Amino acid sequence: MNGLREEKKRATRRAILDAAVELFAERGFERTSIGELARAAGIGKGTIYGYFRTKEEIFLAFCEEEIDYAFAVLAKQSDPRAPLLEQLLTLFLSQFRFVTRNREFGRLLVREMAFPPAAGCGRARDLDARYLAALGDILESAGRRGELRPDYDPFLASAHFYALYLVALSGWYTGYLNSDAEVEISLRQVFRQALEGLGPQGAPAATPKDSSR
Repeated sequence: MNGLREEKKRATRRAILDAAVELFAERGFERTSIGELARAAGIGKGTIYGYFRTKEEIFLAFCEEEIDYAFAVLAKQSDPRAPLLEQLLTLFLSQFRFVTRNREFGRLLVREMAFPPAAGCGRARDLDARYLAALGDILESAGRRGELRPDYDPFLASAHFYALYLVALSGWYTGYLNSDAEVEISLRQVFRQALEGLGPQGAPAATPKDSSR
């Protein structure tokens, strides 16, 4: 009996999230009401509040799913001893495919994650911290293998790779990149360039000239 109850709860939660993806994409986040979400999901308005207190919570639940999906794909498809570049490509390409399954919702997701509403900022920061910690673990393993120089900053490196991913995602939405293959090529190129900059240096960095002389 408990198993059936849990399965029904999972199905209801899934129906709410699926309805949110469609309506947020069609009508926009702000213009979609809880009542409309309930009707689209085929449930009562009160039922939604049993799962989510606000629309922001529904949205962030989808963001959490994105994170879970991306790292699950990485664990399944990538050898933890594989080169860092390949692990990064597996992670970010899985995110790209997850986000862009619904083109318009993906556009909204990117915008809202970059500029979250005030009510969701705390939860968004929690998700950011979880994401960066998991990505930091990948970088730390690569560091132990000698793929990164000893003085790299885990937080800045994680933020750097995520920023490069966002640039590629923006390129796809604006039409500069037109397929999964082009996104992969672009990510491979920019990640390789970043890693070459982070890798062991054969010569000391040049000292900036003092412009006052």
